[in-house]
Amino acid sequence: MKPRRQLQPAKTKAVESPITLTEEEIAFTRSLVLREDSSIIVLNKPSGLSSQGGRIQAHTLDDLLWAFARRGHARPRLIHRLDRDTSGVILTAKTKPAAGFLGKALMAKRFRKTYLAIVAGGAPEPKGGAVDAALRRESIGREAYMRVCPADHPDAETARTRYRTLAANDQAALVECSPETGRMHQIRVHMASIGRPLAGDVRYGGALMLAGKPVPRLMLHAAALIFPHPEGGESRVSAPLPDDMAEVLANCGLAVPER
Repeated sequence: MKPRRQLQPAKTKAVESPITLTEEEIAFTRSLVLREDSSIIVLNKPSGLSSQGGRIQAHTLDDLLWAFARRGHARPRLIHRLDRDTSGVILTAKTKPAAGFLGKALMAKRFRKTYLAIVAGGAPEPKGGAVDAALRRESIGREAYMRVCPADHPDAETARTRYRTLAANDQAALVECSPETGRMHQIRVHMASIGRPLAGDVRYGGALMLAGKPVPRLMLHAAALIFPHPEGGESRVSAPLPDDMAEVLANCGLAVPER
């Protein structure tokens, strides 16, 4: 007679614990919405707000997404991230099927991202083109950096960024950047590699003063995102240039893009 197989306890699913937000935090989060439908919410992330995780003991954008959760349902899911000091368009999915669809589209490089950056010292040379330089990650203490490296380096990751100058004078330039790959700090490192690090970028040697005034933060803004919509077709969402970047441009005597 075969021994009876002991029943194993059923595995319980890990359930996210909702984060309780204040009315002010809920109102703030909802004020960030650029577009919302049954599948997605597109937000305009402000500079200084971490997308996820991080060591700062404060709510991240991922935490704040509980502002959109319905009773008994999960919060929307972040599809991609922006650096803490980068502002602009960030996409979330409201349902699991939408998240799966968008995650696959992102991996298949079907997203097109456009950033606006301010650099010191005038226009890059040449004023437009592409930076095609492999990157590798390097850790210094608790901080992670990206470095340009030879393509045959054992840790090399291919990286390519297209760019064009929109406005420039001897002091500064407004540059549009379109990354074709999604490496950490890619735009910041690529622009620094051609002698035009982003203003306010302490990590990669950017100017901290422009036109005699302090640069308030990293001058990088995710201005537009084009992506396939889970319900069909293609969507384009843009976020206007934030006031702090517009003020830096005005101080430098450069035209501010239309909002």
